[in-house]
Amino acid sequence: MVRGNTTNKSLLALLSVAIMAAVSSGAGNDSGIQLILVNNCAESIWPGLLGTAGHPTPQSGGFHLGPGDQAAFDVPLGWSGRVWPRRGCSFDARGLGSCATGDCGGALRCGGQPGATPATVVEMTLGTPKSPLHFYDVSLVDGFNAPVSMSPVGGGAGCGVAGCHADMNACCPSALEVRDREGKVAGCRSACRAMGGDRYCCTGDYASPERCRPTIFAHVFKAVCPKAYSYAYDDATSLNRCKASRYLITFCPPSSSRN
Repeated sequence: MVRGNTTNKSLLALLSVAIMAAVSSGAGNDSGIQLILVNNCAESIWPGLLGTAGHPTPQSGGFHLGPGDQAAFDVPLGWSGRVWPRRGCSFDARGLGSCATGDCGGALRCGGQPGATPATVVEMTLGTPKSPLHFYDVSLVDGFNAPVSMSPVGGGAGCGVAGCHADMNACCPSALEVRDREGKVAGCRSACRAMGGDRYCCTGDYASPERCRPTIFAHVFKAVCPKAYSYAYDDATSLNRCKASRYLITFCPPSSSRN
């Protein structure tokens, strides 16, 4: 893992640091795909990581990124998994503690444990037996706790930026708010997590694109974050396809990186 520090919060500076980290590590070759995580927030972020569908969990599932810090590591070709921000965390010397949002069983290293909702989730499948393309998105289906984006470093035509760049906590409907110990809004739950039921969760009789339609809450999420999944079947404007050797995941991305 490569760590560093960025003091300039512009997108150009973030990309420069990310590319330099990639070159210095010699990663992003035929043996794997490099993920570069950058914390552009004014506070610490504890990224959580989880390999899905039987894939390994990198970096033991989590670590700390201070403001301006970045980290880079490889995942295998074909890797499938998710990355999410944890905020408001406190851990002791043994790596035990808790997070205000995104907590994974009270451990610094999630070790295969999923994150608690609400959390903004980056999802990816970096190639399949049927397609060499990489699929990735940013999902608000499990709610929101921090702005996040994912974009290729390089890549071919048609590769897009997945992300929720806005602070949904600032405009979260009161029925969906999650507050921290100080009473501040720390996360915004999805309608499924807040109210349950097949209609909101796209389950049971609503488990199909034809039956599951966006609710008023999903419309709010989509209006604020048009490039993120707002509900389970929001594929048309949210799923990205690409084939790159490196991807940049930015917590609190600058607004200039939306396009």
